[in-house]
Amino acid sequence: MATRVAQRRERIYVDGEWLETENVISVSDLADGGTFAQVAAADPATAHAALEAAHEIKPELRETTVVERAQWCETIAEGLREREEELAEVIVREAGKPISSARGEVEQAATRFDRAAEEARTIVSKGEYREGSTEGHEGWQAIVKHEPIGAVLCITPYNYPLATTALQVAPALAAGNSVLLKPASKTPISAAILADVIADVDGIPDGAFNFVPGEASEIGDLLSGDDRINAIAMTGSSGAGKHVARESGMVNLHMELGGNAPAVVFDDADLTDVAGNCAKGSFKYAGQRCSAISRVLAHEDVHDDLVDLIDEQMDAWQAGDLFDEDTALGPLISEAQADWVEELVEDAVEKGAEIVRGGERRAPKGVPDELGSQFFEPTLLANVPHDARIVDEEQFGPIAVITTFEDEDEALEIANGSDLALDAAVFTSDYKRAMRMAERIDAGAVRINGAPSHGLGDVPFGGNKDSGIGREGLDASIHEMMRKKSIVL
Repeated sequence: MATRVAQRRERIYVDGEWLETENVISVSDLADGGTFAQVAAADPATAHAALEAAHEIKPELRETTVVERAQWCETIAEGLREREEELAEVIVREAGKPISSARGEVEQAATRFDRAAEEARTIVSKGEYREGSTEGHEGWQAIVKHEPIGAVLCITPYNYPLATTALQVAPALAAGNSVLLKPASKTPISAAILADVIADVDGIPDGAFNFVPGEASEIGDLLSGDDRINAIAMTGSSGAGKHVARESGMVNLHMELGGNAPAVVFDDADLTDVAGNCAKGSFKYAGQRCSAISRVLAHEDVHDDLVDLIDEQMDAWQAGDLFDEDTALGPLISEAQADWVEELVEDAVEKGAEIVRGGERRAPKGVPDELGSQFFEPTLLANVPHDARIVDEEQFGPIAVITTFEDEDEALEIANGSDLALDAAVFTSDYKRAMRMAERIDAGAVRINGAPSHGLGDVPFGGNKDSGIGREGLDASIHEMMRKKSIVL
């Protein structure tokens, strides 16, 4: 186990200055218990100051070149790599993520800043030249160029507190926008370190980046409803996203929200490969991922075999010391989240689902008593009825849910029955069927013969229905955070 870090105290960063406030947010230590950090909580006055700073700097940022902005992003990437061990330990403690995953998240965040620099150069260099082609416009010539959209409010989640933050902040800065970063209140410390890295970058004007941690009830509506905001990038739950959308005005909404990814498994699939993909898809980071495989729809002829194969995979997905390189998963983010997972499992069992393994709240040895109730065993549910809530609702827990279907039409009915439509997977050796299903499943992304994965964001991703608005990804996000201007010659 790592040596416990000293108690941290982080501040707000607004208009180039570090600020303290009377109120603070205490951050729980999900490795050792207790709290390991506090961060100043922005009040309405501080939020207004950040809004004004981000608004006032817009004209100056529009004058910056893509070369300058790309250099900022590359310097930020270097700064994150220099603080890799510090950031990894913070992510372990605030998010409850195993150390191997935490280190990977730091590198992913750094790479996203590097890639944002590359994508911005490419996008900005590809303006358009047009000629008039309708009667009365003969001889017209126009240049269509990209320019920053303005001020971007970034609202980030707890499950990838650095990598997802980078996926929002890097494109916004690379595109020439000012940024207001509002991190999840449970995991604000890695974002505070990112703010410190950005503050040290030469050339970024004061006000271009503002770090405003705080309780959503205190500053959330104030930030999202302010006319000085031009775009909102948000990753979070569907309920929270809908609330922000109601509060916002004439802004560009860029939201990746809840998921309930189905994995549709046909009887001609390679079941050994399916089992490995579904286990990882269900249990990685204790299932607290929007792209997690939340339900496995197995053809009735292979249900039992697939259940046995996934059961065999589960020995590799056990909780333990978060600083042990071999630990696969840790606690859920809160006791309330464990309560929610338990509620969904109990509902499924009451309706006839079979618990093959797990099903209990049980912590590994050595876990502080105060964290014990946040652990939920990796759980395998078989023969889950279609009317169980866990088939349609987002769980965010380490649960593999196996239900059955008879034919393609029934599989589609189940897969498309949820209000969530972020990701999906199809497993089959029949290419035509794979493409047919991929086209008919209502989801922002469908992976064939593999678990859903968003990677660095080189492939656009996002959701339909209650799973979001727009598409994320480095080039996709930069496009969303720029606007086009036509200059008619």
